[in-house]
This record gives sequence, C-alpha cells and structure tokens, in this order.
Amino acid sequence: MLPKRFLTGLTVCLAFATAGAARAESLADALAYGYEHSGLLEQNRALLRAADEDVAIAFAALLPIINWSATAQTNNPRPLGTDLIQSSAQVTAELTIYDGGANRLGIEAQREVVLATRSQLLQIEQQVLLRIVQAYVNVRRNEEFVSLRRNNVTVINRQLSAARDRFDVGEVTRTDVSLAEARLASARSLLSAAEGDLAQAQAEYVAAVGRAPGSALQPVPAVPIAQSAEQARALALRSHPALEEAQHQVAAAEINIRRAETAFVPNVTLQGTVRLDDEFDSTQNVGIVAGGPIYQGGRLSSQLRQIMARRDAARGALIVTARQIEQNVTNAYAFLEVARASRDAFERQVAAQRQAFEGIREEATLGARTTLDVLDAEQDFFDARANLVSAQIDETFATYQILSAMGVLTAEDLRLNVQIYDPSAYYDLVSDAPTITSEQGRALDRVLEAIGGN
Repeated sequence: MLPKRFLTGLTVCLAFATAGAARAESLADALAYGYEHSGLLEQNRALLRAADEDVAIAFAALLPIINWSATAQTNNPRPLGTDLIQSSAQVTAELTIYDGGANRLGIEAQREVVLATRSQLLQIEQQVLLRIVQAYVNVRRNEEFVSLRRNNVTVINRQLSAARDRFDVGEVTRTDVSLAEARLASARSLLSAAEGDLAQAQAEYVAAVGRAPGSALQPVPAVPIAQSAEQARALALRSHPALEEAQHQVAAAEINIRRAETAFVPNVTLQGTVRLDDEFDSTQNVGIVAGGPIYQGGRLSSQLRQIMARRDAARGALIVTARQIEQNVTNAYAFLEVARASRDAFERQVAAQRQAFEGIREEATLGARTTLDVLDAEQDFFDARANLVSAQIDETFATYQILSAMGVLTAEDLRLNVQIYDPSAYYDLVSDAPTITSEQGRALDRVLEAIGGN
C-alpha cells in the first residue's frame, strides 16, 4: 500500500477532477463507472467464488457422509411363499477417522489457492482501471488534435485568402496561391484522419468504460507517486498483488507435497448401515475399516516427485515475478522522465515557434517572405503544439502507469466513489460447507440471486 501522504494527495487530485462533473465527465467518473460495470471483473469475481467453493468441498471431507438407497425387484422363478416384488431401503454413513491429515491439508491448500485468486482479481482490477485511464487520455489527446487540426485549417484558409489578395494586386505569383491551396487540401485531409482517430479512441473508451464519453472530458490530473524509483520498487516488492499471488502458489505447492506424502499411510473410516426390508425388519451394522497401499508400481512415488517439481516451478515463477515487478517500476519511471523532458523541451519549442511564425507572417506582409515561408512556419508551430499536447498527456498517464507497476492502482487506493467488492464476504459464508437447507445456505442462495440479477 502507498504511504498515507500519497493516498491523501491522490484523494485530493481525484476530488478536484470530480468537481464540475455536471459540465463534463471526469476521469474519476469514468473509473467509477467502469469499475461497477466491468464484465471482466464480474467474470473473475465468479472464478473467485468458485475457488471459495473448493474450500467448502475440502472441508466437507471432514464431515460424515450419509446416503440412502431403496430397491424393488422381482425374482423369476419366485421362491414359494415370497412376495412378487421384494423391496428394501437402507441408510449408510461413513466418517473418516484417520487419513494422515490429508483432508485438513487439502483445506489449507485450497485456502492458499483462494488467496492467490484474490490477488489475481486485484491484478485484473488494475488492468481494467489502467485501460480506462489510457482510453480516457487517448480521447483527450485526440480531441486536442482535432481541435488543433481545425484551427490549422482555419489559419491556412486565411493564408490562402491573403495569397489570393496579393496575387490580385500582383505581389505574388500563381505558384504562391497553388502552394496555399495544396497545403489547405493537406490540412483538410489530416483533419479527417484526426477525426477518424478520435472515433477509434471513443470506441475504445466505450469498450473500456462501458459507455460513450461525455460531450467534453475534463483534464486528467496527475497522481502523487513515490519520490524515487527505488522507493517505488521497495513498496511494490512488499505488497504487489502479482507477488502475493506467486507467494500463495508456492505455499499451496508446499502443502500439496505434505498432502501427497499422506497417501503412503493407512486410512481408517467408521462405517454404519441401517437396512429395512419389505417386512419392516431392520438390520444394523457398525464397523471400522482400515486400509492402505502395499504396492502400486511406483505411482504414488511418481506423483510425489511430480508435486515437488511443481513446487520448484512455483518458486521459480516467484523469482521471475519479483524481477518483472522491479523492471516494470523502472520502465514506468523512465517513461515518466522522458515525458517530463519532452514536455519541457516542447514548451520552449512552442514559445519559439510562435514568435517565429508571427515574425515571418509580418515579414511576408512587407514582401520579405514568401507564402511558402509562412506556411512552413505555421506547420512548424502546429507540430510543436501537437507534440506538447502529447507530451503533457504522456506525463500524466505515466503517473498512473507507475501506480499500476507498484500494484496500487485499485478502486480502494484511488478512493473511487464506488462500493468496493469484498472478496472475503462470500468466503465467510461457504468456508464451513453449509447445506442448502441451512439458514446460511439460504443466505447464499439470496446472494447468488442478487448477483445473477445484476
């Protein structure tokens, strides 16, 4: 988790972004809506609930197993003095007394799987939110580009009008007018391309958020981040959900080794049967059954070695995950530094190009510059402004990438105005394997009905 000073600043930034939501949609609005309407999150929450049920299934192995059966049959030839149809019913019960701890180890292993699945759900949540941020900033970027392109068309139109006026009085040649006309046609073509890019960005926004963007999107606020990449890496290696998932997978593999070892020990079960025939005569028997392997051709030993190999693979995956997290944090900070440097450079370039464009335009009115000089200067000015817009957006987006690389780009960390999904709520209802007829089982039915109705 980020230190409180980062979270406080983050809350302030997103609150500022939400202000004026009546005028335009903010990033906080988009994140909240996307979180609440994400099909991918719903899919993985369902997978988590399925993992929760595996704990209940494992827990049920500790409880008695009671079954009933009934038969009705006829014999041909029928023995003298017997009924045509003979029937019986019986109830059997079975309880494991000793299994070397296999069942309890199974519960522990499934609990580790549940914790790993919860961490996986957090990673999916971060992917969903980062995609929303990226879709949001891309719409903003393309909206700015379209605005710049339209302004560019307007400016070149003025240059064309000026060139035609000067051509009418003999100050320039027909070539100058043709150059302006060609540049205008190019500007209109680039405007159409920018509008197409905006349409694609808006389509991605719909896919990421679940609804079309508002009539205008507010500027994206940068979020507070750790002061250095070293500090961010240290925080990520303490609590990144990908690392926690890998750790729980290693723990589950270790437990499964101990569980596999119990296959070599004997099992003891208590069994009982109550049988009732068609004369209502009953028989009861209770007994203890013990058994275990003697020789299975090395199958059990092979299975044990296989689980050990999977444990080693999980340990290797843990190392790879930790290194990947460090690399992702480093890359995110490098991207941020590049974006900051680019933004500083483009700010200076815009200021210089503005001055150059205005100067060349004035010189052209005095006959010291050609129409081509003015068009080139205007194009350079446009390119500088477009590059500055892109660098500013990249700088802001980089801060969210850093949060994602650190593992803290979640609805809870961002303080989104949503009901945070509690992964332990369903687990608490099913962990002790309630029956469908119990009050807890009926509560589960109501929960599932509510989920299915959404």
